[in-house]
Amino acid sequence: MLDDKTILVTGGTGSFGKCFTRYLLTHYRPKKIIIYSRDEFKQWLMADEFKEYGDILRFFIGDVRDLERLRRACQGVDYIVHAAALKQVPACEYNPNEAIKTNIHGAMNVIEAALDKDVHRVVALSTDKAVNPVNLYGGTKLVSDKLFVAANAYAGSKDINFSIVRYGNVAGSRGSVVPVFHKLIKEGKTELPVTDVRMTRFWISLTQGVELVIKALSEANGGETFISKIPSFKVTDLAEAMLPGCSIRETGIRPGEKLHEIMVTKEDSYTTYEYDKHFIVYPQMVWNDRQKPDLSGQKVQEGFSYSSDSNTEWLSVEDIRELLKGLNLEE
Repeated sequence: MLDDKTILVTGGTGSFGKCFTRYLLTHYRPKKIIIYSRDEFKQWLMADEFKEYGDILRFFIGDVRDLERLRRACQGVDYIVHAAALKQVPACEYNPNEAIKTNIHGAMNVIEAALDKDVHRVVALSTDKAVNPVNLYGGTKLVSDKLFVAANAYAGSKDINFSIVRYGNVAGSRGSVVPVFHKLIKEGKTELPVTDVRMTRFWISLTQGVELVIKALSEANGGETFISKIPSFKVTDLAEAMLPGCSIRETGIRPGEKLHEIMVTKEDSYTTYEYDKHFIVYPQMVWNDRQKPDLSGQKVQEGFSYSSDSNTEWLSVEDIRELLKGLNLEE
């Protein structure tokens, strides 16, 4: 599906962008991959990392806040994966206007550029924090999600659709609990801080996130939210897996932090279908015939929610220890 296609990735120098690019180059033969981001140094580093693919990769310095630059970058593009966002919760709380400009206005600009330049498919990355948001970052991503769903109303006769992929913190990603614990253990600490001993999280790898985006690009009809079925773990079990016999220091939940990750709310259950390895939340409003859902899955029961504390699949301490072996925590 992605062979001989031109794909633009906003925020493409981040962890997801690099993993997505590597996946495309390994499994497909894309015509061109455009990395669109603001940081020229990160682009230089990525260009060096992928130097053997210099004939395929293009690096555009630009901000999603800049509609005209986005329009230029989208010339001849078939697919867009929108990964650019301000994501740090404290930074968004302290700089709300900046978070709105990037996460909301930037989403609007991606939609406008895609419609203007006849892009065929757009997939936007969402987050568990957009579900029942308790912080500004989550609020901006909720609005972004709604914008991408509603963008299908403007498709008209164009061969274009917009969909969403939602997942939580990626295992081992910057700022997540795994590298925090890893740093403390390297410093010789025998006690690990946990904000609340009841806390649970979903476990998803970068590769799993990339594969879900590929599924959305290939299967979406417009307005769907794709969510992987993944295991949960207790943060206390993660601490034990990383430092057997460690003591736990409960520090108290941080501002803007949730006790559990939630991907599907009870309110979403009316339009949610379960498939073998994922859920799809279908849009409540449909604006064109192409948006007709497949509905080959099993409709979830009314009142269903998909949360890390009520999951049916759990990782044991040994399971976590095995999965940790696949993470490069020294980067």
